Amino acid sequence: MFSNFFNLNNADFWSVVERFVINLIFLFLLLRIVYYRYSKKAKYLFGYFLMGIVIFFIGSMLKIVAMEFGMAIGLFAIFTILNLRTVSFNVKDMAYLFAVIAISAINSLDLKGRFPLIGILIFNITIITAAFILEMLLARKDNYSTHPIVYHDLELLKPQNKAELIKNVTELTGLDVKKVVIRRVNYKKKVAILDIFYND
Repeated sequence: MFSNFFNLNNADFWSVVERFVINLIFLFLLLRIVYYRYSKKAKYLFGYFLMGIVIFFIGSMLKIVAMEFGMAIGLFAIFTILNLRTVSFNVKDMAYLFAVIAISAINSLDLKGRFPLIGILIFNITIITAAFILEMLLARKDNYSTHPIVYHDLELLKPQNKAELIKNVTELTGLDVKKVVIRRVNYKKKVAILDIFYND
């Protein structure tokens, strides 16, 4: 059982290592160069990177079992992660999470000559380029930072109290709040999730 414990002279092992390096490079380009540049949400980088690394290794190990069945079960498990999102994730953050999962899953495949490596690289580059172009085209002109908060004064959520709401949120957070968007209201618990937009 342990006869090959220290033997790394294995083609499959080095193939995984090579693809892992490629995966890290593209995750860095997507997350640090594109995502962080436009979102400034450093707190999500750790989770995105770790999720991408874990998904890569899960995908790489699927070759141990039957490829078709294993890949189907593996991808099902991977994409169910999307249901584990917290209330602090907005649509844009979820899109980046989906991109991280897709890139890591694609790079984990060991196609062994059935598909050219340059094709995999093109797919990676296409995803990252699309994210970069969309960020440039759709970036808000106001360029505010944003994050969600839990808010308890439901009376101020009425449209006529908009100015007072912004003032109250500014006092509570100590931030220069310019805009507030109501994401979700739970009338039973008397709490609301608000997205606040503010100047750094």
